[in-house]
Amino acid sequence: MKFRTVFFYRDYFKEFCERQQEDVKAKITWTLRLIEQIWRIPECYLKHIESSDGLYEIRIQLANEIIRIFCFFDAGNLIVIINGFQKKSVRTPKKEIR
Repeated sequence: MKFRTVFFYRDYFKEFCERQQEDVKAKITWTLRLIEQIWRIPECYLKHIESSDGLYEIRIQLANEIIRIFCFFDAGNLIVIINGFQKKSVRTPKKEIR
C-alpha cells in the first residue's frame, strides 16, 4: 500500500542519481520506496530543514557515503524531489539549500 507518491522535478535529481555507484542507487531506490509505503517516516530517513518553509531532506547513508535529497510535499501525499548531493560535512551547506 502506498501512502505517498514520489515525483521528480525536471531532471536534476535523475542526473545526480545516474552519477552514483550501483549500491548507492539501490539504497536511494530502497529509501524512496520506504517513504512512499510507510505512514510515519522516521527522522533518520526524512527530516524538515530548520529555518526553511517546508523544505525537507531525505537522508541516505551507505558505509561512508552520505547522500541528501531535497524535497517538499505538494497536495499532502505527493513528494516532489528537487535535487540531491553528496554530503561531506556535519551540517547541510546553506548553498545547497538555496
